Amino acid sequence: MAMLQAREDALAARLQPLSLPEGRGWLGAARAEALSRLRAMGIPARRDEYWRYTDPTTLNAPAAPPALRYDPHDEAAPFLGLDRVKIVFVDGVFDPAASDDLALAGVRIERLAQAEAAESHWAHGLYGVLEARGQAPVHRPFAALNSAFATDGVLIHVTARAARPISLVYVHESETSDVILHHCVKLEAGAELTLLEHGPAAARFNKVLEVDIAEGASFHHIRLQGRDHERRAVTHLFARLGARSELRSFTLTANGRLTRNEAVVELTGSEGRAHLAGATMGDGDFHHDDTVFVTHAAEACESRQVFKKVLMNGAVGVFQGKILVKPGAQKTDGYQISQSLLLDEDSQFLAKPELEIYADDVKCSHGSTSGAIDETALFYLQSRGVPRRTAQALLVLAFLAEAIEEIADQGIAEDIRARLERWLARHGSKG
Repeated sequence: MAMLQAREDALAARLQPLSLPEGRGWLGAARAEALSRLRAMGIPARRDEYWRYTDPTTLNAPAAPPALRYDPHDEAAPFLGLDRVKIVFVDGVFDPAASDDLALAGVRIERLAQAEAAESHWAHGLYGVLEARGQAPVHRPFAALNSAFATDGVLIHVTARAARPISLVYVHESETSDVILHHCVKLEAGAELTLLEHGPAAARFNKVLEVDIAEGASFHHIRLQGRDHERRAVTHLFARLGARSELRSFTLTANGRLTRNEAVVELTGSEGRAHLAGATMGDGDFHHDDTVFVTHAAEACESRQVFKKVLMNGAVGVFQGKILVKPGAQKTDGYQISQSLLLDEDSQFLAKPELEIYADDVKCSHGSTSGAIDETALFYLQSRGVPRRTAQALLVLAFLAEAIEEIADQGIAEDIRARLERWLARHGSKG
């Protein structure tokens, strides 16, 4: 009883500075339902099974812990060379002056703040819907909080192959900004879209991305998290895939005091493919958590989870990944690998890989390893005249290669490799 009361008190404190956005209609109803879900589950505690490795205290706090801004004078902003539609949010507020014209052939882009005035909207069948589906069997309270209190984000309706990627840019200016953004993407049958995301966003950032991918459609998602080291973030990707559809999502994370990225993917149509990958570089006071749940609910679907973390100077990496194969989901091909490279004895990697299978004609595998630099390979490179620091950087990049290979666009993949090289040059390592 005391524990239940403590949980209720903690939720009340977290909600105290927030107010449910005004608005009736479809969006007001969705927000009210999300708040009801949140009140039923409460905010997470360290004793919760899926929060054992990550302390949610600063995410639960009523106010965001201050985060100093970082001026990246030594590196260019990502995706500069790409022809893209840029949408900029500054501390969670849409910046029309810095954003491009939102017109794009085959795509309709709207802001959540504008769409809520409509009596009916296509997002009615998506906003909060996949988030609600993703609450079982594991509660995701910060996602419900997001659906209840988000006041802005983008709604993207794709009816054909988008000629250009859409780029969401998150700018952090206030050292105490506490931002909640909610995005919805709906791809009709045969449509295709690439969505890019980058920027520190806020001192504390809560983001939900719900993606509905219809039959034969393809969604590519590439996200860069970095720059401001003091920032904290909890993000959620909820995706539903139809028959013969494709999802590819890659995240690069470098820097950040606390980052938790959750992905909940449901393959509901036959022959769907979902590839989720991440490359993480952590130095010092750094905690990074990838929590992934992939459900195979149809025949002949393929999923891949490839997550690699390079950690140094006491950094902590977490991976919690699950593949669930439901009855009748025969011919499933599920692959999961999580690995860490520890560049000193102070860093640690905590992993919880899981398989739950209720079909008999499947091919599923998972693995998790943690280790140090291969001294034999390091010695070989040095014996060929390669300086130790350069040799170590080459081995780190080789370790991360499998995750980066999940990026379909080779130009973007090369840019990310170059960014990793510069990160390694700046941070170096012990030894």
